[in-house]
Amino acid sequence: MTQEQAPGPTTGPATQPVEAYDARVLPPPVGPPIGDPLTDPMPSAAAPVAAPPPAAPPPVAPPPVARPTPVEPAAAAQASAGPAPARPAAAQPAAAQPAAAQHAPAQHAAADPAAAEPRRFMTATDFLERRADTIGHGPASWGWRGRVRRLSGGLIRPKMGKAELAYHQDRAMIQRDFDGPRTIAFVNPKGGAAKTTGVLAAGYTFGTVRGGGVIGWDNNETRGTLGIRGLRSSHRNTTRELLDDLGQFNDVFQSRIGDLGAFVRNQGDAHFDVLASDERPDVTGQIHADDFAAVHRLLERFYRILLIDTGNNMRAENWLAAAQQADLLVVTSTVREDTGYSGLWMLDALAESGFPDLKHRCVTVLSDPSPKVDARLAQDLCDVYEQRTRAVYRVPFDPILVDGSTIDYARLSPQSREAWLRACAGMASAL
Repeated sequence: MTQEQAPGPTTGPATQPVEAYDARVLPPPVGPPIGDPLTDPMPSAAAPVAAPPPAAPPPVAPPPVARPTPVEPAAAAQASAGPAPARPAAAQPAAAQPAAAQHAPAQHAAADPAAAEPRRFMTATDFLERRADTIGHGPASWGWRGRVRRLSGGLIRPKMGKAELAYHQDRAMIQRDFDGPRTIAFVNPKGGAAKTTGVLAAGYTFGTVRGGGVIGWDNNETRGTLGIRGLRSSHRNTTRELLDDLGQFNDVFQSRIGDLGAFVRNQGDAHFDVLASDERPDVTGQIHADDFAAVHRLLERFYRILLIDTGNNMRAENWLAAAQQADLLVVTSTVREDTGYSGLWMLDALAESGFPDLKHRCVTVLSDPSPKVDARLAQDLCDVYEQRTRAVYRVPFDPILVDGSTIDYARLSPQSREAWLRACAGMASAL
């Protein structure tokens, strides 16, 4: 039987330890180890910087040769007693202390990880946001600037004029994102103050510019005309029928926006829906505050912009509930003394009722009821409403909006489109 022998040391590259290989092949690391570039401190802040070596003192010139002077007896006695004891180091002036001692607190603070400044690199979101700020609106397409660009085949590209630039800025404001649904109530306790036409025109503007997600709701306590002025539908259901069938929407996981198609009326190319008020003559009763709250919660689940057409009774429960829930109040008025007075009286009543920050929660839309209006009255109404609300927007006369029939949105005049675009941009900026 052979006696086992202890294994002797072996040689060769395959049996060398990894540490020995690294020490022999890899160069020694230079500087501190590299960690996470976003969270680790900057190398200049994490590692203490060695203080520079103290500068060499300037050469001391040899003392000048002086003639011997007679020594006083008291000075001779002090010299014979020996040199005076040196002052302690703490009593020495700061200029006499070593430079390393002066820099020690700063080095200690730099070595503190809590005081270190982390690295900051541009993220992907930072890159996109910076690029978005540099994107312009492109060359002009309106007026003589647009004609020059077309006639030159694009070789000459003038910038947009003020009117065209304002148009694109208003569209961008209307298209802005909100952090939740927004409710806009159109209010004036007098009939004929252009509340219904204002809701339909604003619904068309918000709907076409934003691409949907908008509803106009007739919140009249009994019977309103929003469903009559909007496009017809294959059904005649209104807020009353929706309240009767509200239970099918209680399950938020099963109810769908398509289920609301049995109650709202699609406005076609205007890209918004209409929820009409009660239209049946055989139904009695009114819409109360609880009814408004239930319908409002449902519509907020499926729409981003809610435009509420209110009635003429500002003491009604649903009227007050709409005014309280609205993110913005739009005071509508025509260039008439009675409708202008009615809107101001309403603002007085709301202010006395304790509505907070009423001026900044309101804008005014002042419409022309005829092709020619009293210019002095129009200016007086603009002046007084500018004092009571955050902005006043003038809307010109348009027979499509004031004839009382179904509104054909495609026939709106360019002046009406431009005016309502500017007014809706002001509403969006107030939200």
